[in-house]
Amino acid sequence: QVQLVESGGGLVQPGGSLRLSCAAFGGFSWEYYAIGWFRQAPGKEREAISCISSEDATYTTDADSVKDRFTISRDNTRNVVYIQMNRLKPEDTAVYYCAAEFSTSWCGLDAAGFSSWGQGTQVTVSS
Repeated sequence: QVQLVESGGGLVQPGGSLRLSCAAFGGFSWEYYAIGWFRQAPGKEREAISCISSEDATYTTDADSVKDRFTISRDNTRNVVYIQMNRLKPEDTAVYYCAAEFSTSWCGLDAAGFSSWGQGTQVTVSS
């Protein structure tokens, strides 16, 4: 079982930026895992944000709501995946989760495709 820990959340003003981290723990080959980011706002359904493929991270996909504002990346030497969030809006307020799935051929925005999840980190965008 992959253990994931998110960090980097907090309070930020509209238009500001945050970088979230998803760190992995456990004896496994991190580079073979596809990693996704999701978020859930109070009273709303979980929303997929982005996914980055395993190994050389050549494939990423992003939800329309965050395109051109959020960027996902990974550092396989540190077992960490990041999501850089720019031009944040109040509607980006949510608990953000990362998820992992062992796969060298898939990366998608379907939560059902991920078997390991972190505990989440709160992001609040407010003036």
